[in-house]
Amino acid sequence: MEFRDYQTSIINKAKPLLQKHKFVYLAMEVRTGKTLTSLGVSALLPVSNLLFITKKKAISSIESDYKLLNPSYSITVINYESLHKIDQLGWDMVICDEAHGMGAFPKRNKRSKQVRSLILENDPFVIFLSGTPTPESFSQMYHQVSVVRRHPFSDYVNFYKFSKQYVNVKQRKINSLYINDYSDGLQTIIDEMKPYTISYTQKEAGFKVNTKEHVLEVEMSSRTYDLTAKLKKHLVIEGNNDVILADTPVKLMMKLHQMYSGTVKFESGNSMILDLSKAQFIHDNFADVQVGIFYKFKEELNALKEVYGKQLCTELEEFNSTDKTIALQIVSGREGISLRKAACLVYYNIDFSATSYWQSRDRMTTKDRLESDVYWIFSRGGIEKDIYKAVTKKKDYTLRHFKRDLLSL
Repeated sequence: MEFRDYQTSIINKAKPLLQKHKFVYLAMEVRTGKTLTSLGVSALLPVSNLLFITKKKAISSIESDYKLLNPSYSITVINYESLHKIDQLGWDMVICDEAHGMGAFPKRNKRSKQVRSLILENDPFVIFLSGTPTPESFSQMYHQVSVVRRHPFSDYVNFYKFSKQYVNVKQRKINSLYINDYSDGLQTIIDEMKPYTISYTQKEAGFKVNTKEHVLEVEMSSRTYDLTAKLKKHLVIEGNNDVILADTPVKLMMKLHQMYSGTVKFESGNSMILDLSKAQFIHDNFADVQVGIFYKFKEELNALKEVYGKQLCTELEEFNSTDKTIALQIVSGREGISLRKAACLVYYNIDFSATSYWQSRDRMTTKDRLESDVYWIFSRGGIEKDIYKAVTKKKDYTLRHFKRDLLSL
């Protein structure tokens, strides 16, 4: 196989960086070929046993890219959640896909801890991959790159020491307590990373896709509107066997988010479908084409299954080899996969995260595709349109937004 010219250029730039520093960060936007590029540069180094850590949904496509390239080294592709199941020794190259998932702060998350432990045991070459290295804050960089021995922030043994130099630490009042807010990471973090980073955008790669977004409103059942009105008024709905409780603003926001799309999770932890209106609307309007559907809550998937039957799948391999429509949970499906076969994307619901909005809507993008259609299915009078207004402005939808919008719901 042949690499695109820009991929060859990135491979040639990445090789000396890996030889000098033992790691490189490939900050390449979605659909620019991060996976093949990282496998390509690995083929130019003394690598015999490569570990590729990714999301579960992306494993099959990465294995396909490996077979296509057919390099001399062996590969193990595994998802982060299964990292504890494999041998911890014997790796001379580790590729961390969607590396920003290790960026939690101020405390290191489980994913970063596990990857760090494995890397310190092996001292391999390391390639970090992400289209959005710091999607919410520059402070997310520290716990990503500090999994390797030699990184630009090595003088700081933990995030708190690092923050004294690189973060504008503020105090926020939550209820009656003041806590430190470390989210205002300074530009100097990115400046320090420049010698170790190779960035590449869709625009540089020649992508000219025009994404058209369409908002379609659905009239939900009268039962849905009766229940949401009752919950807003009384903050509790008691049934024969279960309770819907919204005794805090956060719980009210979450319950309305579920119920306006036709599902609910009870106080007991059980959940159920309340209203099939959205699922039926999607089927009525998109059943004759193969589409990618993003849902938020697990009962929304059950609603889709009830309406679509055997014409719905949840695995990428089945989607690519049949004419079935695929349903993916927004967070797990927003990264590392390609839905290029989809005629369009359809959102059953919308996530509070701006990152989810921008990443998931790019799943159809390819260099040869000039137009993409994205359909948002919102309930009339529901919460979704307000979430949409926030995330399209690259802002997460928060409790502050909800309290403001509640008056109009």
